[in-house]
Amino acid sequence: MKMKFTLAALCLAAFGTMAQTDGISGTIEAQMQAFREGDVAEAFTYASPNLRALFGSPEVFGGMVQRGYPMVRQPGKVELLERRNVAGGLWQRVRVTDAAGRGHLLDYQMVETPEGWRINAVQVLPEPDLSA
Repeated sequence: MKMKFTLAALCLAAFGTMAQTDGISGTIEAQMQAFREGDVAEAFTYASPNLRALFGSPEVFGGMVQRGYPMVRQPGKVELLERRNVAGGLWQRVRVTDAAGRGHLLDYQMVETPEGWRINAVQVLPEPDLSA
């Protein structure tokens, strides 16, 4: 009986981790899709409450993304890479290929809210030097 309980507990733990993964991935992918479709108001809903308060409106937010993160405003291929905890914050590494075919590495800080996972910050990372 103890073995069945342990197996059930492991399955529930794995399901919880999978649900967390799907929520984070879903948030990032949904925001990227909203940007692809030109729906900045929808993309703004995936920002954390702190970011929404900071920018105040979808228009201001969209302008900031256009100037600072053009690869996000018009993303091509999006690849979710590793996820890690840094100083208590959850960060998701993402590779975005822009419309010109250039790759960009970004780190997304994610926060869990009553509405689900939201994007709290994005950092553009330097591409690793691949020259030998």
